Amino acid sequence: MSYLTQKTLKKTATFNGIGLHSGKNVNLTIKSAYPNEGIVFKRIDLKSNNLVSPNFLNVTNTSLNTTIENEQGVKVSTIEHLMGALFGLGIDNALIEIDNEEVPILDGSAKEFIQKIILSGFEISETPIKIIKINKKIEFIDNERFITISPSKLSLNIDFALKFKNEIIGNQRNKFKIYEDDLTDVYNSRTFCLFEDIELIKKNGLAKGGSLDNAIVVKDKEILNKEGLRNNKEFVNHKILDCIGDLYTSGYRIIGDVICSQGGHFLTNQLLRKVFSDTNNFSIIEIREKNLPHTLINKNLLRSIA
Repeated sequence: MSYLTQKTLKKTATFNGIGLHSGKNVNLTIKSAYPNEGIVFKRIDLKSNNLVSPNFLNVTNTSLNTTIENEQGVKVSTIEHLMGALFGLGIDNALIEIDNEEVPILDGSAKEFIQKIILSGFEISETPIKIIKINKKIEFIDNERFITISPSKLSLNIDFALKFKNEIIGNQRNKFKIYEDDLTDVYNSRTFCLFEDIELIKKNGLAKGGSLDNAIVVKDKEILNKEGLRNNKEFVNHKILDCIGDLYTSGYRIIGDVICSQGGHFLTNQLLRKVFSDTNNFSIIEIREKNLPHTLINKNLLRSIA
């Protein structure tokens, strides 16, 4: 048994909150699952056809969130922060029961997901984790926005840049070695929006549950949240959280170098579709303990759960 074998929760983790876009109250429970079952959402408010797999091919909406949908049209939306937390904590298998369509936004970050999942403990199996190694550069370009993934030796690296005309947000860039660096700032970084965009977003039927309790709101040269920012790159760090969560809809740990400029849910989903469109683009590998790369273990996380 090693940290390169599949992991699930030892105890259930429960959450309650409102959906950022639906504004509806929702209860969510993460339960353990057997090896190779993967991550599965179960809409317990429905009696049938209620299982939805967070696979990139099931993503049907990427406008301000990531929404997945099964063949019967049953949806689960805003999955990206929870998926990012599951990826970061190395959870390979989990049954996520939810009694409404949208994952609760909580404080707008992955902080509470991370904290409660760690408290639930981990059950480690004998089954090797699923890893893909990128074999060649793949890119998706959308005008000035782009995302690429290239071969890496034994790491997942994300280099993300965003560009806003707003002076507070401005041009931010950050990069992380996902399996090696301390990702606390990434997990703690909240979703954000410009004050002038709120009216249009709500006219489109979104952000019904949005507030200063679950999102950073920027108006001109001012942050409206009294507590300010949690870290000096919170805007781009949140985009990296989204990227991690969306990459996990691949169903694999990924070894590759990701570079993204002005990206979001749409670009990451399109990148995965291109990667998996040709089996020559990647290799499925199984790493045994004898050649265990330290970069596949987040050392800070291991210290926190030791």
